Amino acid sequence: MTNDATPPGESPRVPQVRSVDPGSVHVLYEPRATRVVLTGEIDAELGPDLLEAAEDALSSGRPVQVDAHHVTFMDSTGLAFLARLASRSKAHRVTLIRPPAVVKFLIETTNIVQLLDVVDEEPGLTSSAEDDGPQPA
Repeated sequence: MTNDATPPGESPRVPQVRSVDPGSVHVLYEPRATRVVLTGEIDAELGPDLLEAAEDALSSGRPVQVDAHHVTFMDSTGLAFLARLASRSKAHRVTLIRPPAVVKFLIETTNIVQLLDVVDEEPGLTSSAEDDGPQPA
């Protein structure tokens, strides 16, 4: 039996509500790659933004990198986004950067992991010293 009544002299208890981490997607154009940054909850609410981001990233013609290390939740909408990027990127494989355990689990369970290059280290986006011109012999 539960007692929902507030004892005299005490403040009423407020039920704990899980804070929702709204999702976002941003496309960043770098000289050597196009980076898609995902944060928060990647779900159906973000679907239209993910479709637009995929088209923008793929139309750049550069390798696509997806930074997922700030993702807190992903559903089939996020998986479809990753699969769409991977299947439509003809010249380069899509790189998934620092995916959290929840994302790793999903891409491994659905076998999407085979379509992506998954890295746990931050790849460089700017040109390296060896690309800055001729090097002395």
